[in-house]
Amino acid sequence: MASFPSPSVVAAAAAAPPRLAPGLSLSAAAVHHSSHAFRPRASLALRPSATAAPANPLRCSHGRAVTPRSRRRTQGLGAASASAAGILGEERDGCLSCFPRSRRRGRPGLARFAPCALPHTSGLSLHSQWSGPKTRRSHILRAAGPDEPHVASPTWSETALDKPYDPTVTNGALEDVLDTPLPSHPKLIRGQLKNGLRYLILPNKVPADRFEAHMEVHVGSIDEEEDEQGIAHMIEHVAFLGSKKREKLLGTGARSNAYTDFHHTVFHIHSPTKTKEYGESLLPSVLDALNEIAFHPKFSSSRVEKERRAILSELQMMNTIEYRVDCQLLQHLHSENKLSNRFPIGLEEQILKWDPDKIRRFHERWYYPANATLYLVGEIDDIPRAVREIEAVFEHTLSGNEAAPMSSGSPFGAMASLFAPKLPGGLAASLTGERSPATDKLKPIKRERQAVRPPVEHKWSLPEVDQAAKPPVIFQHELIQSFSINMFCKIPVNQVRTYKDLRSVLMKRIFLSALHFRINTRYKSSNPPFTSVELDHSDSGREGCTVTTLTVTAEPQNWKSAIKVAVHEVRRLKEFGVTMGEMTRYMDALIKDSEQLAMMIDSVPSVDNLDFIMESDALGHTVMDQLQGHDSLLGVAETVTLEEVNTVGAEVLEFISDFGKPSAPLPAAIVACVPKKVHIDGVGESSFEICPEEITESMKAGLEEPIYPEPELEVPKELITQSELEDLKVQHRPSFVPFKEDDVVKVFDNETGITQRRLSNGISVNYKITQNEARVGVMRLIVGGGRATEDSESKGSVIVGVRTLSEGGCVGNFSREQVELFCVNNLINCSLESNEEFIFMEFRFALRDNGMRAAFQLLHMVLEHNVWLEDAFDRAAQLYLSYYRSIPKSLERATAHKLMVAMLNHDERFVEPSPHSLEKLTLQSVKEAVMNQFVGSNMEVSVVGDFTEEEVESCVLDYLGTVSAAKSSNKEEHIEKISFLPSPSDLHFQQVYIKDTDERACAYIAGPAPNRWGFATEGKDLFNDIRSSSADAEISAPANSGKTHINVRNHPLFFGIALSLLAEIINSRLFTTVRDSMGLTYDVSFELNLFDKLDLGWYVIAVTSTPSKVHKAVDACKGVLRGLHHNKIVERELDRAKRTLLMKHEAETKTNAYWLGLLAHLQSASVPRKIYPVLRN
Repeated sequence: MASFPSPSVVAAAAAAPPRLAPGLSLSAAAVHHSSHAFRPRASLALRPSATAAPANPLRCSHGRAVTPRSRRRTQGLGAASASAAGILGEERDGCLSCFPRSRRRGRPGLARFAPCALPHTSGLSLHSQWSGPKTRRSHILRAAGPDEPHVASPTWSETALDKPYDPTVTNGALEDVLDTPLPSHPKLIRGQLKNGLRYLILPNKVPADRFEAHMEVHVGSIDEEEDEQGIAHMIEHVAFLGSKKREKLLGTGARSNAYTDFHHTVFHIHSPTKTKEYGESLLPSVLDALNEIAFHPKFSSSRVEKERRAILSELQMMNTIEYRVDCQLLQHLHSENKLSNRFPIGLEEQILKWDPDKIRRFHERWYYPANATLYLVGEIDDIPRAVREIEAVFEHTLSGNEAAPMSSGSPFGAMASLFAPKLPGGLAASLTGERSPATDKLKPIKRERQAVRPPVEHKWSLPEVDQAAKPPVIFQHELIQSFSINMFCKIPVNQVRTYKDLRSVLMKRIFLSALHFRINTRYKSSNPPFTSVELDHSDSGREGCTVTTLTVTAEPQNWKSAIKVAVHEVRRLKEFGVTMGEMTRYMDALIKDSEQLAMMIDSVPSVDNLDFIMESDALGHTVMDQLQGHDSLLGVAETVTLEEVNTVGAEVLEFISDFGKPSAPLPAAIVACVPKKVHIDGVGESSFEICPEEITESMKAGLEEPIYPEPELEVPKELITQSELEDLKVQHRPSFVPFKEDDVVKVFDNETGITQRRLSNGISVNYKITQNEARVGVMRLIVGGGRATEDSESKGSVIVGVRTLSEGGCVGNFSREQVELFCVNNLINCSLESNEEFIFMEFRFALRDNGMRAAFQLLHMVLEHNVWLEDAFDRAAQLYLSYYRSIPKSLERATAHKLMVAMLNHDERFVEPSPHSLEKLTLQSVKEAVMNQFVGSNMEVSVVGDFTEEEVESCVLDYLGTVSAAKSSNKEEHIEKISFLPSPSDLHFQQVYIKDTDERACAYIAGPAPNRWGFATEGKDLFNDIRSSSADAEISAPANSGKTHINVRNHPLFFGIALSLLAEIINSRLFTTVRDSMGLTYDVSFELNLFDKLDLGWYVIAVTSTPSKVHKAVDACKGVLRGLHHNKIVERELDRAKRTLLMKHEAETKTNAYWLGLLAHLQSASVPRKIYPVLRN
């Protein structure tokens, strides 16, 4: 192993005093502001489809930039480091209560909050709301137990669905048909044990040879009493991490985690179906572990104290300004009930007091089989056997005060109280036949879960509800950088059980999709008053309501104009409605997207299916698979009229469009989050003044401005006509040319299925045909250079230039709006971004209706007919200026920025461009910085998907082969020297202090590493350092075996894989030492940032702690690193790390995105060690 050549750099920081899960999610947004994590990226993701889900923000080393609002939606209330559990693999089990998974999307500003034992990485489309795995059953065993009341039987036959819609049918007959229940998922097995435990089983083949087992206990923070705030989260920690049976699964390749939310606590295990050594089923062991965790935990004093320390660290870590803003939003949205003051993380003063007996009593009150649901999704071929194993493990689990047989007092039996434990007090007892905990102790009775979850009462934003209007609330804080306002409307959940319900959802989706693109037209202004405007309409199972949210963010000086623009656009849409063209366009996009998902029915991961079912059950929605969802959507789409779309959509917007009118529904809350100080050019820092009356006046002023109907927009069916294409082919004569090395025109590798081509204009092409995703493809253009090419006079030019090109969004004579709608019609997702080494352009497209040709047309237009606009440049520069000024207001970002500046010797290419650098840039300078890299021989295109060879090569020749063969610049690419800070230096240890109302602390430790291919700074090739010992490391098979093993130390992938294994081992040791043994932190992680082209890399350890413990935590982390020399890595650690990486590799090879990454740089001269034979190993 290579050692790191110079000491690490440490930066520590302290701050001292002086929402949604996947339910029905409809959203519209216009955003042109982007915020960055550890290292910024220029990026824009065009979300062309009304149903397209936003891309997950990746980790800072290779991630896209995301808006502050989208980050909040992803990380959630109390989100912690989202990467730690994933890094540790099977070793790093734990809960993700503080960090929701990205798939649990929600309305802006109110992300899902679920505190947990350990952090974890981890807007739904219309059809995905009622999607699952494949349909068509002949005979499915159904375990004993009542049907779920909210899952109806299929009574509308396929024949009826296939019958064309007859407009002459009377309204009464149509209503009768629409009132028909939706079909339920044909493969979903539901059952119930005698002790009340419910279970659901769904066979699913992705990922292969694995299954998900989730135990949902219907108790969360909402069930805590005044002196128990945070105790559900504490139990999750203690029960999960104290389980010996869970620990025994670590060596099997299983991964486990847990999280706590308002309404439930979930323990989950992701496991192989069989042991690798003996092929024994792991299901019994997994079920046994879940049984121990949920119903038989050990509340030892030592474990309670250990988790108490971890939770207190977690509480401080998650207490970011984003978390505090989200808490404010929830407090005012739900001011009338306990959701406003029962955040899962709890209260520090109470967490410090509880003893094991107090915690045990809460567990006894809520953790019983009748109050839990077990979910099994995955490769479960023998369902009767799985049912028997569930019965064998859980049948005898009875709490001491629970009667064995289960009575059924309602038409649905126990299902009448489906969603959770009982309400405290007499009301619950009178409604459900339950008793209070005190009565339970006197007389054993049957306990059932509550009929309503969460058990709270809401004040609805309905016209007939008599209540006083709430004035806007202002939350002002030193760490807030920009202005934001959230306007909320809260109504009961409309359960999607019939075709009529589905039809209503479709009409809302069409209506809100139109709003998204209308707001986008504001980009035409050189200085739009808003940073982002988002309208979201979402069901929330965790909060038990449907919330519509208008979120407006802006620079503080523009807040009044931003509000006026947002409410004005909402009123215009409400009054005039969508046009026939808009309705047709978005209806078609939704149907296409639905059809695409139906085709991918066998490719849905088990965990996604499971999460969908869990949330649908919480909301009372009927669960359908993708085929049923698509068939149902087609059935209702034919009945939708323009008048009804506008009527249904107008109802969603009335709380804003009719604001101030007596007949209008009152907003549930209006909350503005604003800074205390703002930067004014020429003045400096100045106090920001705002009052509630000004907010109300701005809203009314915007609503009073004159409105005009939306003109129809001409949407191009193609960006390059056939005649234009023929002219291009005559002009450029595109062809495939031989590779210089072996004079062959086409290289195909049988083992990997990779094909390589080279065009006459110098562009390299790699492609692979897969059936991972039915009729879907992905494509990536990689242009060498990136930010590393910036010199001292052009700092920030590449990153600002890429953002400028994205902000403009125009190609040729087509406007941004036309380009986006072209993408909508063809189901294309497109993003453009840059990093230190490369500029990327990525596409995801559907193969139906010439979708691949449309994507290639767009790529051709970007390369040949890009448009550079002065106003787009202004917005891009302002974006990075605002971001730079916001750095000192974030503990984590300020610390990371100082660390990177120190470690890389003030090299601005690896941090955010400064205001001084931004001021020197011009539109021409950023254009040249970007376009000088777009040279044929410097561009590589990789394509992966379910297409034919003829389809992809035709597109390549027609649209890439006709790109002009730009001549290389006279001067070779010049990259100024990159150097790590020389040692020793006073900058090796630094501290950052930020003024804050609450105490928090974090620290980063970083140091150099080689790049992925074994090159280090100064051009040093580490392979030369290990060749002297190569002979000793040569591993040969016995002479009589006839096999010779490769020398892995000479393999090009050696350093990349060895470093990845080392990262897994270090993460495991960090957790065991710093977190588990010493109790100094809740979250600590080790991450490698490895480059492909640049001769360097680095590692970063991130640790959070309390200000009093952060220095000890830093010393402990450094001790773990130093310990690698004397505390040698043992075989057991290496085996686990290998197993984790192999498991990840095997799962990811089933995805197109992973293969796209493998194809990257295969023909790049700047990454010479990456060639296709390497991938065979």
